[in-house]
Amino acid sequence: MSISKELSKPLSIDQVDFRVQSINKGGYATILAYKDARVDMHRLNEVFGPGRWQRKHELINGRLFCSVGIWIEESGWAWIQDVGTESNAEREKGQASDSFKRACFNLGIGIELYDYPVIQLKLKENEWTQGDKPKATWKLKIKEWVWYSEFEDNQITFLAARDSAGVRFKWGVMAKDKEKQA
Repeated sequence: MSISKELSKPLSIDQVDFRVQSINKGGYATILAYKDARVDMHRLNEVFGPGRWQRKHELINGRLFCSVGIWIEESGWAWIQDVGTESNAEREKGQASDSFKRACFNLGIGIELYDYPVIQLKLKENEWTQGDKPKATWKLKIKEWVWYSEFEDNQITFLAARDSAGVRFKWGVMAKDKEKQA
C-alpha cells in the first residue's frame, strides 16, 4: 500500500469525535464531526514510526503555522504546512493544535470528514433551552451516543448514531441492506 493510501484511509468511527456546532430556535442541532490531534499523531506513528516524522510551529505575519515533516529515505525531509485558528478555550494551544490538524488534513489524514453528510437532528425538549441563544442542556449527552460508519472506496456510504433510547441520526444505506436490495 502506498504512503498516501495509508495516510488517507478513513478513520475508524472511534477516532472521530462529535460535538454540537449550533442549535437553531426550532431545536434542530447541527453536529460537527472532527478529529483530535492525537489521532494524527497515532496515524503518523503507525505509517512512519516514531522519529520519522516531526512538527514545528512558526509565526508568519502574526499567524501560527504548523509544518509537519516526513522522513523519506530517498530524498530526506518532506514538509507540509498549514495555519491554525484560535480556540475559545485556550488561545495558543488551540491555534497550535488546529494548525497541526490542518497540516495533517493536507497529508490526507481524516480527509473523509469533509465528505461526511450534514448532521442535523431535532433535539428532545429537555436537551436544549431557548433563551437569547438556543443552547444544549446537560441532558444532551452526545459523548455517550454510539456512532457507526461504513465506507466504500474511502467514501462514506452510511453514518448513524444511537443513544439509550434508539436511533438519533441515520444517513445512507448499510452494506447489508444494499445486498438485500440487489
